[in-house]
Amino acid sequence: MFMRNVQVVLGVLFGVAVFLFLDYALPSRETVRITNTYNKLTDLNWSNRIFYASARTGTVENAQGSRDVRFIDTVRPNGKPRVYRNEDTGLIWPPYFKYDSSNLHAVAGDLRSTADNPRWVSVTSYGWRNDLVTIFPNAIAITPVAGPNERPLNWQALTILGILGLLLALFWRWWNRLRDRRIDAAVRRVHRRRVSAEAGAEGQPPAGTREGRGRFRSWTQSWRPPRR
Repeated sequence: MFMRNVQVVLGVLFGVAVFLFLDYALPSRETVRITNTYNKLTDLNWSNRIFYASARTGTVENAQGSRDVRFIDTVRPNGKPRVYRNEDTGLIWPPYFKYDSSNLHAVAGDLRSTADNPRWVSVTSYGWRNDLVTIFPNAIAITPVAGPNERPLNWQALTILGILGLLLALFWRWWNRLRDRRIDAAVRRVHRRRVSAEAGAEGQPPAGTREGRGRFRSWTQSWRPPRR
């Protein structure tokens, strides 16, 4: 019972970890209005450094651990703010192969608008926004849309989830076949050996021994001449 509970807890923790990983790494799309673009010297420390671009992508930090990061301020249709960072990812994780942060910053600056004359865009990004540890989602692409109610299909995330689902189905099928052919067969062999051992411990010869003796007795009886 204890091991069963441990397996359930580990399964739940694994499921939560997978969900958080996908929630962070998969692209999301949101319709917003760009209000400002700027660069800001951002302090990176042990609590938030993992959520920013790797230094191997070409970013430059000073001796104090601060980095010059591009930011894009936006406002949602409901009036709530949404701030994005704009950093290259390069070949480093997550594999978005983004090298055009300068171009994206220029596009964002050109699409700025006011509440009186709004221009709505769909921003594709990944990551989380958290005020406590100062992290921001990283903008990947910006596409103009017709209005605040337009919600373009997030086909990138759907494609990735479809591929992951297919791989999971193939793995599940392979695992079931392996279990039927190898694991369950091995368990049955161990069970038969244990039953035979228990029978031998009780004074009864194992099933294999009894069968062998029966065949030997039949063979010796074949030597005797037939009765008249």
